[in-house]
Amino acid sequence: MLDPFAVIRALAAKAIHADDSQRLAIDALLAMINREGTQGVYCHGLPGRGKSLVVDTVFALAQCPKRRIHFHEFTREVNRRLVQAPRSDDRLGDVSRAWLEGVDLLYFDEFHVHDIADAFLIGRFLETALEQGTRIVLTSNYSPDNLLPDPEFHARFEPTIALIARHFKVIAFDGARDYRELGAQATEQRYFAPLDGTREALWSIYREYEAQGAVHPATIEVAGRPLAVTAAGKQLVWADFDALCGTHRSHLDYLALAERWQGLILDGLDTSLLKRGDVLQRFVWLVDILYDRKHALFIASDRPIRAALEGLDGAHDVSRTTSRLAEMQSRGYASSLVQRHIAAASSPDAETVG
Repeated sequence: MLDPFAVIRALAAKAIHADDSQRLAIDALLAMINREGTQGVYCHGLPGRGKSLVVDTVFALAQCPKRRIHFHEFTREVNRRLVQAPRSDDRLGDVSRAWLEGVDLLYFDEFHVHDIADAFLIGRFLETALEQGTRIVLTSNYSPDNLLPDPEFHARFEPTIALIARHFKVIAFDGARDYRELGAQATEQRYFAPLDGTREALWSIYREYEAQGAVHPATIEVAGRPLAVTAAGKQLVWADFDALCGTHRSHLDYLALAERWQGLILDGLDTSLLKRGDVLQRFVWLVDILYDRKHALFIASDRPIRAALEGLDGAHDVSRTTSRLAEMQSRGYASSLVQRHIAAASSPDAETVG
């Protein structure tokens, strides 16, 4: 049995004192984990309201076979398995059962459905997971009724929305406090604007983490496609915005990049391009994937990036991106790049750089 006081103590250690909606979520999560409540819990609300903070805390304390995964990574894994799976009357169900093997508690962070193909995939997957007895936690910016909002396709997803209503406790996080914005009050300079004069600052960042790395243009392969970069070291890659977000790429490119490097320098960001819906959507995906892995992001743009995003609505989840960018420049954001750099510097085998 998971003790609620253990959750409260763990949150207090992060200076979090649960508000009403967070306490409701804690109660629902504990009831689910202790098999005293619904099979699933669905937490939704505005970015930065503590959804992931609360769920991550409870998830870390749960003593059972478990898995946490971002939706982009999940769809990539399942689609890869579908391509390789033998034909059957229920190939998606077969793949779902194989994927769920050994997973008693599943946590989808930043759950969303904007695409009809993803809707079919997640609908059958959730059916299978519930049939298997898997306990499921979903966090989302969207209420269940607002998933797949496209009026052309929404009715086709309503059976899955009804499935969520039957099997999940739905909690709305409606607190006024934005934890990411508050954490951003103490910031480090990771975003630079305007572009004039930023080159030296970016060179300094690159050389701080890649002491033995050379700064010269190269072409690398990412998700099977070429990508021109300014430099690529062991931990940090430096690329132009147009090469990463201005041309036809998908979240698969950004997943591959995040698996290979711990940080990204995103240079030459012309913020006027963000008014194009396709460019903005790719930028949203890129930030999502780097944030989910707690990777570092450094940006050089013609004007301050968060200000440039205000009022844009050409892509899904822009408000979440703005909130995440605030956290990613805060001193409290312990990126994997910094953590590895510290670990390498303190290693007995570390070279002395003089």
